[in-house]
Amino acid sequence: MRQLELLAPARDTQIGIAAIDCGADAVYIAGPRFGARQAAGNDIEEIRRLCEYAHRFGAKIFVALNTIIYDDELEDAYSQMLAVQEAGADALIIQDMGIVEMARDGFGGRFEKFRIPLHASTQCAIRTPEQAVFLESLGFSRLILERELSLDQIRAIRNAVSCELEFFVHGALCVCYSGQCYLSEKIAGRSANRGACIQACRSRYDLVDGNGKVIVKDKALLSLKDYNLKERIEELADAGITSFKIEGRLKNESYVKNVVRDYSIALDNIVSKRPHIYERGSFGTVSGGFTPDTAKTFNRGYTELFIDGRRGRWAAMDAAKSMGEEIGTVTAISRDKAAVTLRLQNRNIKLNNGDGFSFVAKDGSVAGFRADICEGAVIRSKPVQSLFVGARIFRNINAAFERELEKQACSRIISAVTDLDFRKEEGIWKVFTHTVSEDGRCIDLEFAAGDQEANNIERMTAMIHTQVEKTYGGYKFSIGSISAEDGLPFMSASSLNGIRREIAEALDTLPCGKKDILLRELKKTQKTALQKDVPYKANVSNRLALKLYQEAGAETVSQAYELSHHTDAELMRSKYCIRYELGICPVHHKVKDSGPLFLLNNGQRFALKFDCRNCEMTVLNTL
Repeated sequence: MRQLELLAPARDTQIGIAAIDCGADAVYIAGPRFGARQAAGNDIEEIRRLCEYAHRFGAKIFVALNTIIYDDELEDAYSQMLAVQEAGADALIIQDMGIVEMARDGFGGRFEKFRIPLHASTQCAIRTPEQAVFLESLGFSRLILERELSLDQIRAIRNAVSCELEFFVHGALCVCYSGQCYLSEKIAGRSANRGACIQACRSRYDLVDGNGKVIVKDKALLSLKDYNLKERIEELADAGITSFKIEGRLKNESYVKNVVRDYSIALDNIVSKRPHIYERGSFGTVSGGFTPDTAKTFNRGYTELFIDGRRGRWAAMDAAKSMGEEIGTVTAISRDKAAVTLRLQNRNIKLNNGDGFSFVAKDGSVAGFRADICEGAVIRSKPVQSLFVGARIFRNINAAFERELEKQACSRIISAVTDLDFRKEEGIWKVFTHTVSEDGRCIDLEFAAGDQEANNIERMTAMIHTQVEKTYGGYKFSIGSISAEDGLPFMSASSLNGIRREIAEALDTLPCGKKDILLRELKKTQKTALQKDVPYKANVSNRLALKLYQEAGAETVSQAYELSHHTDAELMRSKYCIRYELGICPVHHKVKDSGPLFLLNNGQRFALKFDCRNCEMTVLNTL
């Protein structure tokens, strides 16, 4: 039986708990330092609290410690590793190979040995079987694959390794191969590999040719739509993916709840259709709550990217921020610009007071406004100066849906089956209960049931079912069997409720069940270096990472870009191609080669290079 794991992001513990309640099998979250999102750090006690909650349902907590580490930070990093381990974390997500070296032997035997699995971050840019084999040989229990892969490439990696594979299925997309983008560092001195990315891919650029002619002006030329593979997760599972990851450690709670619930339902459908092959990676059933709709939450439009091995139109260059769902076109604007009339896309669209709207202004910028009052197709708000007749209007905040997300909370419940055996001993009735929860906990209890016999066995039996088979303390009880050779005692509703309550409280005293987790031994590196000359893209930033590659057979190892600022560096490499998006690709569109192309941003110029053999585009250091 293969586990399918829905892995949710959490900026903080509250969001992590909400994700678990909505159906996540695992949550990834950052500790105090060294996470690839500096704005999403959490203290150790909050990590502990999240672990305790998650483990009630057999859900797992993975801590992201996935920046590169400098020499003077190694000891602090290892101390944090031990702290999150002690707090109950189930795995650590890393990209720096120096961490592998520390974890093998307790930082040279100076500290306690690290005992939980290591997952190779997507920052490791894993996109070939050779890279996957190398990382598995170091002892990684899981590899988080590059986003820009096809199903065929995933299958090839699956065939090459036996460790777990994780893949992003929803959310924002980096335009470049993960962990190998240095554009933020180049433009602003803020390294993406140190958790300080400025999101340069969402910035606006001019595209110019070698003569300085402007081909495209002031567009987010490197901005991609958001990933949405909900309809493809069964194919991904069949291709060998274990964990389906949602992006968004900077997203708010309503976003995480909505997306997690949507994908959890999709995974449940796969499991129910193929129960002999797949099972969920945690316990419990989600009930109540809202009807999810990812069109109503933050997105830049959706794409399936390269999953079919084909190039498509992936850009969101007109609007790098969330536009939301298109609802209509402006047909009239009042003189004071405080009332707007729309032609709605369809009759079923209902606008709400407090909705948020966006549109692309005539100068190409994205503008927005918040509705005060909505009446049919008329929106009343504060004056919107840049709005014009003919503008396409999108709703990026659906106030009614946000209220539903907030008020209609999901609850997660562990099922438990109880057998009841009623016996009469020396004129006194006793009830012996045997309860097994879905995660394997087992408890046997005995209760006194008085000396009165039930006059109506059928009615008493029905009452036992009614009162015992209820939800209490996070458990949904059902009765497996009732044994009553001597008849049944008369029991009040309150006494039956007390039995249910005591069973729940007794179950809580037992350790929660756990799903299997893969833990591989961290091995001494063999002579299996991926390449003899390890480039700056390996992000080697400390002596221990250098040692690992040298022991693996590397003859030369370059320092990370952040330490050396290579003048001839590729600042990013991507399957995305601006020429293809603009319809001027010599290969696909059979047009004349436009010659050298450059991106201009705030006085800086970056050369574009097109590797047509591999169908990739690179952005080069300023020329």
